[in-house]
Amino acid sequence: MTNMPILNDVFKAAVSIKGLIRESPLIESEELKNFSGAEGVMLKLESLQNTGAFKVRGASNKILNLSTEEKNRGVITFSTGNHGKAVSYVSARSGINSVVCLSENVTAYRAEMIRSLGAEVVVYGKSQDEAENRYYELIEERGLIPVVPFDDPAIISGQGTIALEMLRKRPDLDVLLVPLSGGGLLSGIAMAAKSINPSIHVVGVSVERSPVMLKSLEAGKPVPLEEKFTLADSLLGGIGKENYYTLNMIEKYVDEHIVVNEDEIEKGMFFAFDKHSLIIEGGAAVGIAAVLADKIDLKGKFAGLVLTGSTIDQKKYIEVLNKHSK
Repeated sequence: MTNMPILNDVFKAAVSIKGLIRESPLIESEELKNFSGAEGVMLKLESLQNTGAFKVRGASNKILNLSTEEKNRGVITFSTGNHGKAVSYVSARSGINSVVCLSENVTAYRAEMIRSLGAEVVVYGKSQDEAENRYYELIEERGLIPVVPFDDPAIISGQGTIALEMLRKRPDLDVLLVPLSGGGLLSGIAMAAKSINPSIHVVGVSVERSPVMLKSLEAGKPVPLEEKFTLADSLLGGIGKENYYTLNMIEKYVDEHIVVNEDEIEKGMFFAFDKHSLIIEGGAAVGIAAVLADKIDLKGKFAGLVLTGSTIDQKKYIEVLNKHSK
């Protein structure tokens, strides 16, 4: 195990990944500002990132910094979708072979997207934990280099570059709302933001049907949970059988936790489309959902929300829009 990532690692990551990511827009939401009574609400549009999600940041930082020998061996990961897309995308553009292990619960459209980007897709088991078991077997069988979805200093540091971009443009932000699942995104953003401004208030937003990190924080160790259907399917999955970084970092750097339900997620998705013409997946809508459900007090505060991705089944998305259209 290497040392916990620090702010300097995030600055290094920003240099490493510059050629494979775009600096996503940071836009103001007058509608959320007025609804919440906040001084301002900014939306960080990682939904417009290359591959359609923030995950390309961490994957780029990990893969680009491998040795030549490691790159020649090829890489492997397990994923609920967006991380698999990112690994496939970065590997293909770097001339590296990649394998992505998915569980049977990962929707077909996500698996096909990963294949189309160039990775070999291996579908195994009923949960991400079971897909992870196959991933370990393939590491041994083929000598592949693991690129884990979240619990790795290079991944965490890559995701932390989002905080650098947000605070460079708006150093007056004093609240950050960030989706939470395995914790790579939240731990990276929280560590970077707190290192720059120790008084910033960092909030993790989990989904009611998969609050695996919250249960793990309560237990003080990784806790497996049964995976249930959720619109926020990118937030499904465990935190790993062994967790070396994100659990500890979230406990250290995150100030508050919020849990949102399916109806609230739908309303967040619809709000993004209706008020900002943004197509976002369920996992990206949890911050908006928390604000609209009055689960956080933003009165007089300047808040930044990370909208993490835009990968969603078209039929399901249209159903959500139709349901909430007046």
